[in-house]
Amino acid sequence: MIPGVAPKPAAPPVASAPQHRHMLVLGAGFVGRSVSERLLAQGWKVSGTCTSAAKKRELEMLGMNASVFDATEKSKLENIQSLQQATHLLISIPPVPGVGDPLLNLNEDLKGILGHGNLEWLCYLSSTSVYRDCGGALVDEDHTVNPKSESAKLRHKAEKGWLNLVDDMDLSAFILRLGGIYGPGRSALDTLAKSKSLSQRQKLRESKHYTARVHVADIYQAILASMSQRCARKIFNVVDDDAAPRAEVFAFARSLIEMRYPDLITESPGVNSTESDFEERIVPAEKRVSNARLKKELGVKLLHPTYRSGLQSIIDSWQAESQLSDRNR
Repeated sequence: MIPGVAPKPAAPPVASAPQHRHMLVLGAGFVGRSVSERLLAQGWKVSGTCTSAAKKRELEMLGMNASVFDATEKSKLENIQSLQQATHLLISIPPVPGVGDPLLNLNEDLKGILGHGNLEWLCYLSSTSVYRDCGGALVDEDHTVNPKSESAKLRHKAEKGWLNLVDDMDLSAFILRLGGIYGPGRSALDTLAKSKSLSQRQKLRESKHYTARVHVADIYQAILASMSQRCARKIFNVVDDDAAPRAEVFAFARSLIEMRYPDLITESPGVNSTESDFEERIVPAEKRVSNARLKKELGVKLLHPTYRSGLQSIIDSWQAESQLSDRNR
């Protein structure tokens, strides 16, 4: 220090540039693609997998780095771009009958690859089907899991597999148990508008008193909220507040369409029960699924707490798209 000269003030600390957020979506289907589009809009780098070259081109047109990974074929981890570069990993590939989770069952060092990468957060999208039939009781995440169907057993096995894989890794890991997923392009409105016939699986669900469901926009909310939980190992039910029966949902959807587009529906796509298949209709898993932990611990405020809100938003989007199309003619 020079005598008589005041020292220069210390330079303010310079914040280091935050690491660029990079999401890898394993299985960019309905949910994965919706999440990807929203993250891209927020400035994220997003990579994803799909099952064909045509779908790969679609994802690339959205701005994603896409890779083909077919869970039913002998695809390898080396085919998945960005596996070590990603900071966030969303697993949205359902288990394969007779195989299980296709990634966990690869004879490759998945843990080593993830452990030597940039991963900070992992989320596996599961299903509320793991709770089986509970006689209409309210079930939360601490309820005993005892799946009965083969698909539900594989879901639960995958849950445990992913949590075990990252057990000693320094990252946040979540299991989100989703209710029946709906949203634009995949809803009771779309089924009625397209006059699609219900699958046998859908018909078997008609007689249920309670059906857990969730709008795809609220799945995104839950995913985003979980990212604020550091070094957690948590399971969350992601469902709305109204486990209404399927018949009620379709009746409301029909009323919305008849009000806005009275000539759109020509006939019912087999929503009502018929005597010929009545004996095949069963109640496979009656339960009401609690979302209290989702709201309390993640602070999620549902955009669509009931199917009414969700379906209304979808049919409103139809009108908005129609008006935009008219203006562009």
